Amino acid sequence: MISQLPAVDLPVLEIGTGGGFLQDFLPDLITSDIISLPWLSIVLDGHHLPFMDDAFNAVVMSNTLHHLVDVRDFLREAGRCVRRNGVVIMIEPWVTRWSSFIFSKFHYEPFEPESMQWDLPRSDLLTPANNALPWIVFARDRQRFQQTFPHWRIKLIREIMPLRYILSGGVSLRSLMPTWSFRFWRAVEYFLQPWRRSLGMFALIVLERE
Repeated sequence: MISQLPAVDLPVLEIGTGGGFLQDFLPDLITSDIISLPWLSIVLDGHHLPFMDDAFNAVVMSNTLHHLVDVRDFLREAGRCVRRNGVVIMIEPWVTRWSSFIFSKFHYEPFEPESMQWDLPRSDLLTPANNALPWIVFARDRQRFQQTFPHWRIKLIREIMPLRYILSGGVSLRSLMPTWSFRFWRAVEYFLQPWRRSLGMFALIVLERE
């Protein structure tokens, strides 16, 4: 994600910070989430960003977009707060043959690639989700996205991580791989790159504001 940041000296906002791990690599990051946590810079709702126009070089988020009740509200707000030629950088679940099997059979969150909706039913904090939502918006409905948001250009979609997320235990399960084996599994994934469009569990997505 950091490698995709423009070389401009403006703040970077993270939405859906959670555990706050990205700040270890990007110390000046403005961290945020919808619930109060001790390490956050600000508590906010990603549908309504309390910032001035053109305030940020980038907005970054990991496993957050597919929880937003209304993606359109977020994209409009991000388009207002991110400067021209700035970016939104996301790592999100993605639909491939491999991920469809894993998400539909073994994951606790909904996985509905056939859904015709971009929004999610309003419910308790953190519970709405559709793991297929990023793929729906930026791949299946790409033409609709470009017509609805002409100021956003899809700069990059790269399928990633066919194995490491599963072997790590994800968010809630015990890790299946010892820490010392991380580099080995990363090397395995590197050699699997030619088949990433069929095997990727997630995607690195970069939108550029025109």
